[in-house]
Amino acid sequence: MLMQALFWCLAALLLYTFAGYPLLLRVWAAARPRPVEKAPMQVPVAIVIVGYNEEARILHKIAACQAQDYPAGLMRIVVVSDGSTDRTHELVAGLNDPRVVSMPFAQRRGKAACLVDAVSACAEDLIVFMDARQTLHPAAVRCLLENFADASVGAVSGELVFLADEQSGFSQGVDAYWAYEKFIRRNEALVGSVVGATGALYAIRRENFAAIPPQTILDDVLIPMQVVLQRRRVVFEARAIAYDRPSQEVAQERLRKIRTLAGNFQLLQLCPALVKPLKNPIFVQLVSHKLLRLAAPLAMAGLLLVNLVLLGTAWIYPLAFAAQALLYGLALTGMLLPAARRWRAVRLPTTFALLNWFVVLGFVEFISNKNAHLWKSKVA
Repeated sequence: MLMQALFWCLAALLLYTFAGYPLLLRVWAAARPRPVEKAPMQVPVAIVIVGYNEEARILHKIAACQAQDYPAGLMRIVVVSDGSTDRTHELVAGLNDPRVVSMPFAQRRGKAACLVDAVSACAEDLIVFMDARQTLHPAAVRCLLENFADASVGAVSGELVFLADEQSGFSQGVDAYWAYEKFIRRNEALVGSVVGATGALYAIRRENFAAIPPQTILDDVLIPMQVVLQRRRVVFEARAIAYDRPSQEVAQERLRKIRTLAGNFQLLQLCPALVKPLKNPIFVQLVSHKLLRLAAPLAMAGLLLVNLVLLGTAWIYPLAFAAQALLYGLALTGMLLPAARRWRAVRLPTTFALLNWFVVLGFVEFISNKNAHLWKSKVA
């Protein structure tokens, strides 16, 4: 009886994590939506871009910011060079534009420390954070800022859209995962707040910005969650778009996800208030969206082992084991035979299995790498 109870508890946990929670959110959002009151904003805004060795693309990014459908006289661009050893600072300073400010730091400290310094140097009430890599829709900034017409909103996440040209089988799997993730974020915003923001493009009221520790890996989760702890909403704006390309190969996505997942483990260490239901208004969403996913690989391994023990006890357990064996068999096929990923039946299980394996590697990264907050810049 104990093993059977454990089997069904683990199965229910996994079912809720990957299917039940998105379904619950959809019903919740349909039954009790909290729409955001939007209106055009014509206020000063600072765009903060933190980069390390971004000489190959920083001028293109600045040009994309200057091309935004927003009054140029109300927009200032602050480029922070985090100990760059290339010509990032020289290129920015060489523009001789009073609306473009270069903040070079000789020592590389990580994005979090640079963001804190940059915000301290800004007088604008609204601040937009961007990465150097992605391109922007011309209306991205304007659409983000319209949400601040609602006094309950403290931060706004933009949407990351993957370009579809030359996608590999694996990148199509990543794209499918990202579509699933955006579905969750949209509905989280409708019921209250999203759990974190899109690091490539998000905005915040300066009054709601709280300094984060310099070793923070996921500024785009900790900063928005601190806004939530101040009882203001973090919403999702689908019209504010940053364009990127999905990882084409497993190794490329592996590096990115391991760092991100290490950051999720780190959040609990840096901000214990997040897991206190009376302090965190979106405690249920945090646990369901972030924390249960961290426990999923252990639950998956446990379910398989318990299922083995129960094989001879009832007809349902051989069927459950066969389903698991099929899932992992298809995933293994996709890992060993990359060409097989062009089939959806192989691509999705492969992506699912790899992303959960990356959770394990993310935990190892969290406990073993004290410099995980120092990202590696790679021109793509």
